[in-house]
Order: sequence, then C-alpha cells, then structure tokens
Amino acid sequence: MTASPDRSAPQPADDPDAVRGELLAFVAKRTGRIWTADADVFGSGGLSSLFAMELVVHLEKTYDIAIRGADLRMDNFRTVTGMAALVARLRQSAPGGSGA
Repeated sequence: MTASPDRSAPQPADDPDAVRGELLAFVAKRTGRIWTADADVFGSGGLSSLFAMELVVHLEKTYDIAIRGADLRMDNFRTVTGMAALVARLRQSAPGGSGA
C-alpha cells in the first residue's frame, strides 16, 4: 500500500462535519460508491473486515488517535457518523485533547 496525501499530517478533528466529510470521501474513494453518513457500510455489503482494518489505520494516522480494546467494536465503524463520533471521543480523552 502506498502513502496517500490524506495521511501526510493529522487532520483537525474539532469540526464533526469536516471529519464526516473527509471520511465519506475516503470510503467513497476506496469503494467506488457514494455513501451517506448514516449508511451501514458493512451491513449493505460495501466493506469487508479487511477494509475495517484499513479504516482503523486511516483513522489513527489521519486524526492522531489510538484505537484499542473496546473501541475496536464493529459498531464504531458501521457508519461514517459512528466513526466521526469515535474520533471526537478519542480526541477529547487523549492527553492534551480539549476534554483533558
């Protein structure tokens, strides 16, 4: 896998709409389909478990977060809205985050 421009630097996660927009673009680019923020991308056969791991890596690198343990539940990755909420929660709980 080659590095892509969207992974060059952590993106601001303070704006939920910006996070959702970036994630919708990422998923569309990888799947060749347009998705809505609340579409169940796994339930509709859009993504595989292998792609779920790519999503984890993308979220960690793009938003400078660590996804571990209970946060690796599939429910956190079913929709772009869920992924954006996970990013917001982990950014808030991270050292130096706005919730710390």
